[in-house]
Amino acid sequence: MRKIEIKTSATCYDSIDALEKEDAFLMNKAIEARAKAYAPYSNFSVGAALLLENGAIVLGNNQENAAYPSGMCAERVAIWKAASEYPTMKVLKLAITASAANTTVAKPVGPCGACRQSLLEYEIKQATPFKMLLMGEVGEVIITDSLVSLLPFSFDNTYL
Repeated sequence: MRKIEIKTSATCYDSIDALEKEDAFLMNKAIEARAKAYAPYSNFSVGAALLLENGAIVLGNNQENAAYPSGMCAERVAIWKAASEYPTMKVLKLAITASAANTTVAKPVGPCGACRQSLLEYEIKQATPFKMLLMGEVGEVIITDSLVSLLPFSFDNTYL
């Protein structure tokens, strides 16, 4: 028997105002996307903005449905839109932000497990990690250098 220790790191900024100009711009695009989310059931709106290597920014937001499993998260809306519109372009960065109707989300929100797995697929496909910027509605912003840091012991195509 041996013990495996998992370590990850992230950089935490006090607010969107502390980010580099390009990162703040991308997060503001995610905020714009969040404002267009369709979340009448959870009242929890999420926006995502992907920066591609060609400079394009692809937006996504959560889209809920009365048949709950039929809804879709902002991150997967954005990554699938990017993959369908720009199939050969690498993702450089992904910004995610969330807000709630009944409270202020004051801590960074990460992607759900299904989104982490879906995003990992594209990070592996492009053979280059991409930065992830995570924010609530206000407050701190956490930046990771790769999706892998959010999904240790991940499942990928090497198992198939």
